[in-house]
Amino acid sequence: MLKIRDIEFSYKTAPVLKGIDMDVGIHELLTILGPNGVGKSTLLKCINGLFKTKKGTIIVNQENLKEMKRVEIAKRLGYVPQRAEVSQITVFDSVLLGRKPHITWDVSKRDMQITKDALTRFGMDELSLKYIDEISGGELQKVQIARALVQEPKVLLLDEPTSSLDLCNQHRIMTTLVDVVKQTDLTAILTMHDLNLAVRYSDKFLLLKDGNVFAAGDRSVITPENIEAVYGLPVSGEMYVGRPVIVPR
Repeated sequence: MLKIRDIEFSYKTAPVLKGIDMDVGIHELLTILGPNGVGKSTLLKCINGLFKTKKGTIIVNQENLKEMKRVEIAKRLGYVPQRAEVSQITVFDSVLLGRKPHITWDVSKRDMQITKDALTRFGMDELSLKYIDEISGGELQKVQIARALVQEPKVLLLDEPTSSLDLCNQHRIMTTLVDVVKQTDLTAILTMHDLNLAVRYSDKFLLLKDGNVFAAGDRSVITPENIEAVYGLPVSGEMYVGRPVIVPR
């Protein structure tokens, strides 16, 4: 379980995040929502320790991440950034790099098997020997997520994981993420711009406005009033084939 208390972060003198609190349990998927520039990606980087917070605590399963070295944090948090660096490396080796925090001397049979299983889960067996610079942007995003999963983290952090995917692969990725979260002792935190995709697959939501938590909770916080207040856009909440759909007016 992830607990965040009173996180504050500033770029030089400009405050970005102010007193952020968050609780996410095992088997839960939380999506951080809000307009561009509100601090969604920054919050993920603060959780992962890439950005040093001004104050606050981050606890994973009763362990304080601020007291850990990077290699220990990497065993507990898997991070998928918005943009991936492309290099001359195969898909298999790229995913295998996610095992680095667990490798003490040499790559083991278990490391190899975990990597193979991750590629199979994301339907990338046939791509395993292709080079990263030979695959599509959507396929590269799958590689990034698979690499984070093979770290065997307690918490998975994903910054806009569906942004470069087509409609079909958006839903395939989200379905796979939900399955992984529900079937293992995993917690997932995402940032996303697609409200309908978020509502369809997420258990919890954190709405940010002006660096503060405007609303947090289950689907009950995704109301037309809250969305208009956060995004400045009037919307209606409708039900279609038994699922909530957000429609701009």
